[in-house]
Amino acid sequence: MSILTTTFVKSFFEKHKETSLFGKWIRFQNIESLFKKHESIFVIQQLGSSELQKPIMQLKIGNGNKRILLWSQMHGNESTGTKALFDLFNCFSNNSSEFTTILENCTLLFIPMLNPDGAEVYTRVNANNIDLNRDAVERVAIESKLLRKTLEDFNPHFCFNLHDQRTIFGVEGTKNTATISFLAPSEEASRAITKGRIQTMNVIVAMNELLQKIIPNFIGRYTDEFYPTATGDNFQKLGYNTILIESGHFPNDYSREFSREYSFYAILQGLFHIATNTEFNSYQGYFEIPNNEKMFFDVIHRNRNKKDVAFQYVDKIIDNQLVSHLEKVEGEDLKNKKGLSEIVFLSKNI
Repeated sequence: MSILTTTFVKSFFEKHKETSLFGKWIRFQNIESLFKKHESIFVIQQLGSSELQKPIMQLKIGNGNKRILLWSQMHGNESTGTKALFDLFNCFSNNSSEFTTILENCTLLFIPMLNPDGAEVYTRVNANNIDLNRDAVERVAIESKLLRKTLEDFNPHFCFNLHDQRTIFGVEGTKNTATISFLAPSEEASRAITKGRIQTMNVIVAMNELLQKIIPNFIGRYTDEFYPTATGDNFQKLGYNTILIESGHFPNDYSREFSREYSFYAILQGLFHIATNTEFNSYQGYFEIPNNEKMFFDVIHRNRNKKDVAFQYVDKIIDNQLVSHLEKVEGEDLKNKKGLSEIVFLSKNI
């Protein structure tokens, strides 16, 4: 198994990070000017338009036989993968042997923002209130139709489905947040270990091996419960190996800048592994990745004489600014939960 060195991936991220993108609210207007920057090495086209006629762009690079499709921000408020992709785009202009190997063996097709309407107003759903990640069967949304057509036309061997997960998730058996979580989606309700899932798991094992050297015990395995209308589950069922990457919380990283870095490492390692291997049969290490577990709240008030109280940050757009405020969470048993921040009240009068 070919694992990139930590020195290599860290140096490339530091050198090529797309500094114009920062924070969680990434809209089409934030990335629009960046396409011109990359037109000398990528084939860049407008794939189509969103429900509100915003452009949905694709970038293509490489000449290899292994076809890989990657997309981000199918949920408009999940932008960490988008930032990581633009960091990656900056790397392809160099002549390192690792990137040359990827481009000689793979053809890569990127859709960095599938849901620009949701991104504009920082919502999960599209302009018609459709969750694109639950629209893979009926394909009511224009964006869902475009993704499916791209899938069928490009006929990829592997797909990368990039998402963000909430701060509530931790790594089972640890006190750590799940900063990156992986999933090889199930193809049906029995969660059978099919040939396609084995190949998907194999790539995840390589990505996990690199990340464990950088952020040990901050990597989780997302539940493989079968979702009949979900994108990854259906693509996997159709024979397109689909790797789900969920970027999560790292301590004191509410802007998801550290998560962005680790997502970059995971994607790069995944591409390099696919480029340098011909067999994808070893998968046992996949089940050694601990499960995701719902174990955190953003803030917990611990009260000596009263019931503990939990709070979660809620993000809203107010006066054209992304604002996070705490909302109380009702009805939760907090005995076995942890707060990313905890405040202990000792006074009887509080």
